[in-house]
Amino acid sequence: MDNNKVEQERRTSARRNTDIHDNKLIAEIEELKREFEKTTDKLIKDVRRQDKIMARSDKRQQQEYDELQTKLEEVKALGKEIEETQREVVFTMGAIGESRSKETGNHVKRVAEYSKLLALYYGLSEQESEMLKQASPMHDIGKVAIPDAVLNKPGRFNDEERKIMDTHASLGYEMLKHSNRPLLKCAATVAYEHHEKWNGKGYPQGTAGEDIHIYGRITALADVFDALGSDRCYKKAWDDDRIFGLFKEERAEHFDPKLIDIFFEHLDEFLKIRDSLKDKY
Repeated sequence: MDNNKVEQERRTSARRNTDIHDNKLIAEIEELKREFEKTTDKLIKDVRRQDKIMARSDKRQQQEYDELQTKLEEVKALGKEIEETQREVVFTMGAIGESRSKETGNHVKRVAEYSKLLALYYGLSEQESEMLKQASPMHDIGKVAIPDAVLNKPGRFNDEERKIMDTHASLGYEMLKHSNRPLLKCAATVAYEHHEKWNGKGYPQGTAGEDIHIYGRITALADVFDALGSDRCYKKAWDDDRIFGLFKEERAEHFDPKLIDIFFEHLDEFLKIRDSLKDKY
């Protein structure tokens, strides 16, 4: 066999092997393409299914969130209603206590307003000052348990009657002390301590100075200011000069000196409250 023929056969065999190799490579690539498409199709289906699940879940979660917000608003509204009802009950009970001693509902309103004003200028927060305003009408609630013969006696008490009358502070405290509600706890403190004196000569405990709760110190001044300027079954109303003279004498004796200073510094505001809530007969 000549050399040309051998070379031709060699080239033909090589071309055939290359074609076979190329065909196998193409087949492998096409198989990879099919597997890739199959895999991507599955991934796309899985993602779409997951999207639908998430969309349903998000919708359900949003619905649950909206329902929760609605319930929270209902709870807030109910809580607000309870607080308002509680304030009304406290004020009404305080007014009942005062009415038994032939005093008007405006007395407790004035004491409430004086108390808040004193509290704010003393440095208590708006929230705490407002709570004291709401609680102060209960300062004499213990009077509901005092016999009418003592409570409404014209003229001065004898020693025995004074002892009975003085129990109203402890009686009021006993009525209120078991509550855990901040407003009623404040009212219990007011009822118990509003007859304590800065010099320690008050009742029922004889507490002195800053050991007397600020609620008691504030209500004491507010109550006495209004009581002195009002007609009672046992006395006529004092004129302003006489009241102011007593307050100056009782600074650091009966009353917290800082509160007396606040009172005179803002006297026009206290008189404005008094004028706006005058008793009507």
